Amino acid sequence: MFFNADNDVAGVLLFDLGIGLMFIAFAKLADRNRLLDRLLFGGLTMLSLGLYLSWRWVDTLPDLELTGASLWQHVYFTFEAISIVYALGSIIILFRSSNWTKEADRRQVQLQARGHYPSVDVFICTYNEPIHILEKSVISASAMDYPRLRVFVCDDTRRPEISQYCGRVGVNYITRPDNRHAKAGNLNNALEMTNADDDGSDLIMVLDADFAPQENFLMRVVGLFEEESIGLVQTPQFYFNSDPIQHNLGVRSSFVDDQRVFFDTFQPAKDAVGCAFCVGTSFVVRRSALNAMGGFPHEALSEDMLLTYRLMERGHVTRWLNEKLSVGLSAEGIPEYITQRTRWCLGTIQIGLLKDGPLWLGRFTLTQRLHYVHGLLCWLSKPFILCMLFAPSIYWLFDVTAIQADDIVFMKYGISALFVFWSYSSWISVGRTLPLFTEVTHAITALPITIALLQAVRKPFGRPFKVTQKGGDRSTIRIHAPTAIFFGLVTLLSATSVASTVFVWSSPTEFSQRDCLNLVWSGFSMLIAFVSLLVCIELPRFGQEELIKVSVPATLRIGDTEHQVKIEAMSTENVVISNMEAHASGEGELYLGATGWMKIDLSDENSSNCFAISPGFEQHNAILRMLFRQSPDNVASTGRLTTSMLTLCRRAFVG
Repeated sequence: MFFNADNDVAGVLLFDLGIGLMFIAFAKLADRNRLLDRLLFGGLTMLSLGLYLSWRWVDTLPDLELTGASLWQHVYFTFEAISIVYALGSIIILFRSSNWTKEADRRQVQLQARGHYPSVDVFICTYNEPIHILEKSVISASAMDYPRLRVFVCDDTRRPEISQYCGRVGVNYITRPDNRHAKAGNLNNALEMTNADDDGSDLIMVLDADFAPQENFLMRVVGLFEEESIGLVQTPQFYFNSDPIQHNLGVRSSFVDDQRVFFDTFQPAKDAVGCAFCVGTSFVVRRSALNAMGGFPHEALSEDMLLTYRLMERGHVTRWLNEKLSVGLSAEGIPEYITQRTRWCLGTIQIGLLKDGPLWLGRFTLTQRLHYVHGLLCWLSKPFILCMLFAPSIYWLFDVTAIQADDIVFMKYGISALFVFWSYSSWISVGRTLPLFTEVTHAITALPITIALLQAVRKPFGRPFKVTQKGGDRSTIRIHAPTAIFFGLVTLLSATSVASTVFVWSSPTEFSQRDCLNLVWSGFSMLIAFVSLLVCIELPRFGQEELIKVSVPATLRIGDTEHQVKIEAMSTENVVISNMEAHASGEGELYLGATGWMKIDLSDENSSNCFAISPGFEQHNAILRMLFRQSPDNVASTGRLTTSMLTLCRRAFVG
């Protein structure tokens, strides 16, 4: 039993390898901040993808017939073409980028020199989040360095304990008798109540209940509103915990969360042509603009994105300030992760279907409409992932190929285009995309989003707003059964297809080029499905409070003896001491400049030198102010492929 390995195959593979190495070398030498380099690298990537798509359209697509083989090949090509068009649009968008940091510097100096500060009301939206989640936002917002500031907790679950907590920490509490229009309705209720005040603010800052702004947030943002056209200033979302993919694969320090590319790469590019959009939290909006349009829009589940389009119609710009000014809690489990993304998908579709939306009669420019279409294509391309996962198994089981073409030509055009696109994506995103890991990120939500797309065809409106649950108990291993079963079946199907083809007695002694190609394809599909299956096995998380990386000197008192120690990670429940020496177990006291003396339980030592602390109420709040005064760097900001692969191997084979 052997594989064909004639000169044509070897030559094409060497050609693909050469193309890949050439573009990897180009990525090392090119400067992504230089327009010429972005145009050159992006243009070559578009050429590669365009050649492949043209070849697929002209040479490989059979006549449409009412047969299973023909229908499958046309369905596969349709979603493949959507994905490639989305990639081509992405490259065009990424030709440009904006950076408003220097402008924010200049405006902040002017604001502070003038001494006249626009007033700001902070709306913190909460729906059933426990106090240990909400408090980070409340305490950090109250601690912002800004002289004209009011904080309002907008509680859409009418909880007496939240009202009491707000009174205790000195912030305002707002609620309403119902939950009409979900988050948008909650915000509009707060808007109406504060509009009635004689001292209604000039600007409104919106925070989700799990987002903590750093101390200088408003000083960095407010000055930008000196430009009259600015209706909203949005800052990126960062997280102080790992998302389910990072956590369950153990790659929180070597692979980024799945939204980093969008926030750090795409939004600055969209901003360069005035098409960045609101992302729901950590933004500031002009009150007069809101009042002129009747408040926060509520016609779509993605009320944040719709807010930008409503402002666009009236000539207002959404400015993207690409600075890390707040951190929040990422979705902690696979169900919550999927809920978020299906809601975003459906919300995007709803915006397009509105009569005054960017697809129909809304007053938008061509550029603004095309940017909306690009966002829509992101969701419409998700079914292609399912097609790729199932295509090789369909070939082995039913002898129906997804691509009816000369396999040598496919390897020449298709594999080389893939290598070029991988190189470009890693380069333009500064290492925020990694082969395999990025594919797994997309695969996790491919089936739920495909189902959401089908549901949208039948009933695009009328579905309830599903809040992402956060802050629950994560102390035990959980398995998200629906997703795990799906990827388990895909893994088993791929493995069975290969095994039944290669290892049974009736298998051929020589494989064709098409067989070889589909064997490799089956292996890649099986790998993606298997890694996705690992993601569905949710590992325990450490306590309810995420440890935040710090570097803080402290004094540890044990009996009458004091030791100078260094704290390298901390929460309101625990501290990790890096230079701990032998000591007596039991209770001690720990002194921090921000908190004074507080009790520490030294009997809880583990291999990480982690100990439980018992702060009082004011000490507890002081710790929160200290931890979030500047946004912590708790998870990876760029990816490292080698480290991620080694970690994945340990996760897969060691556990």
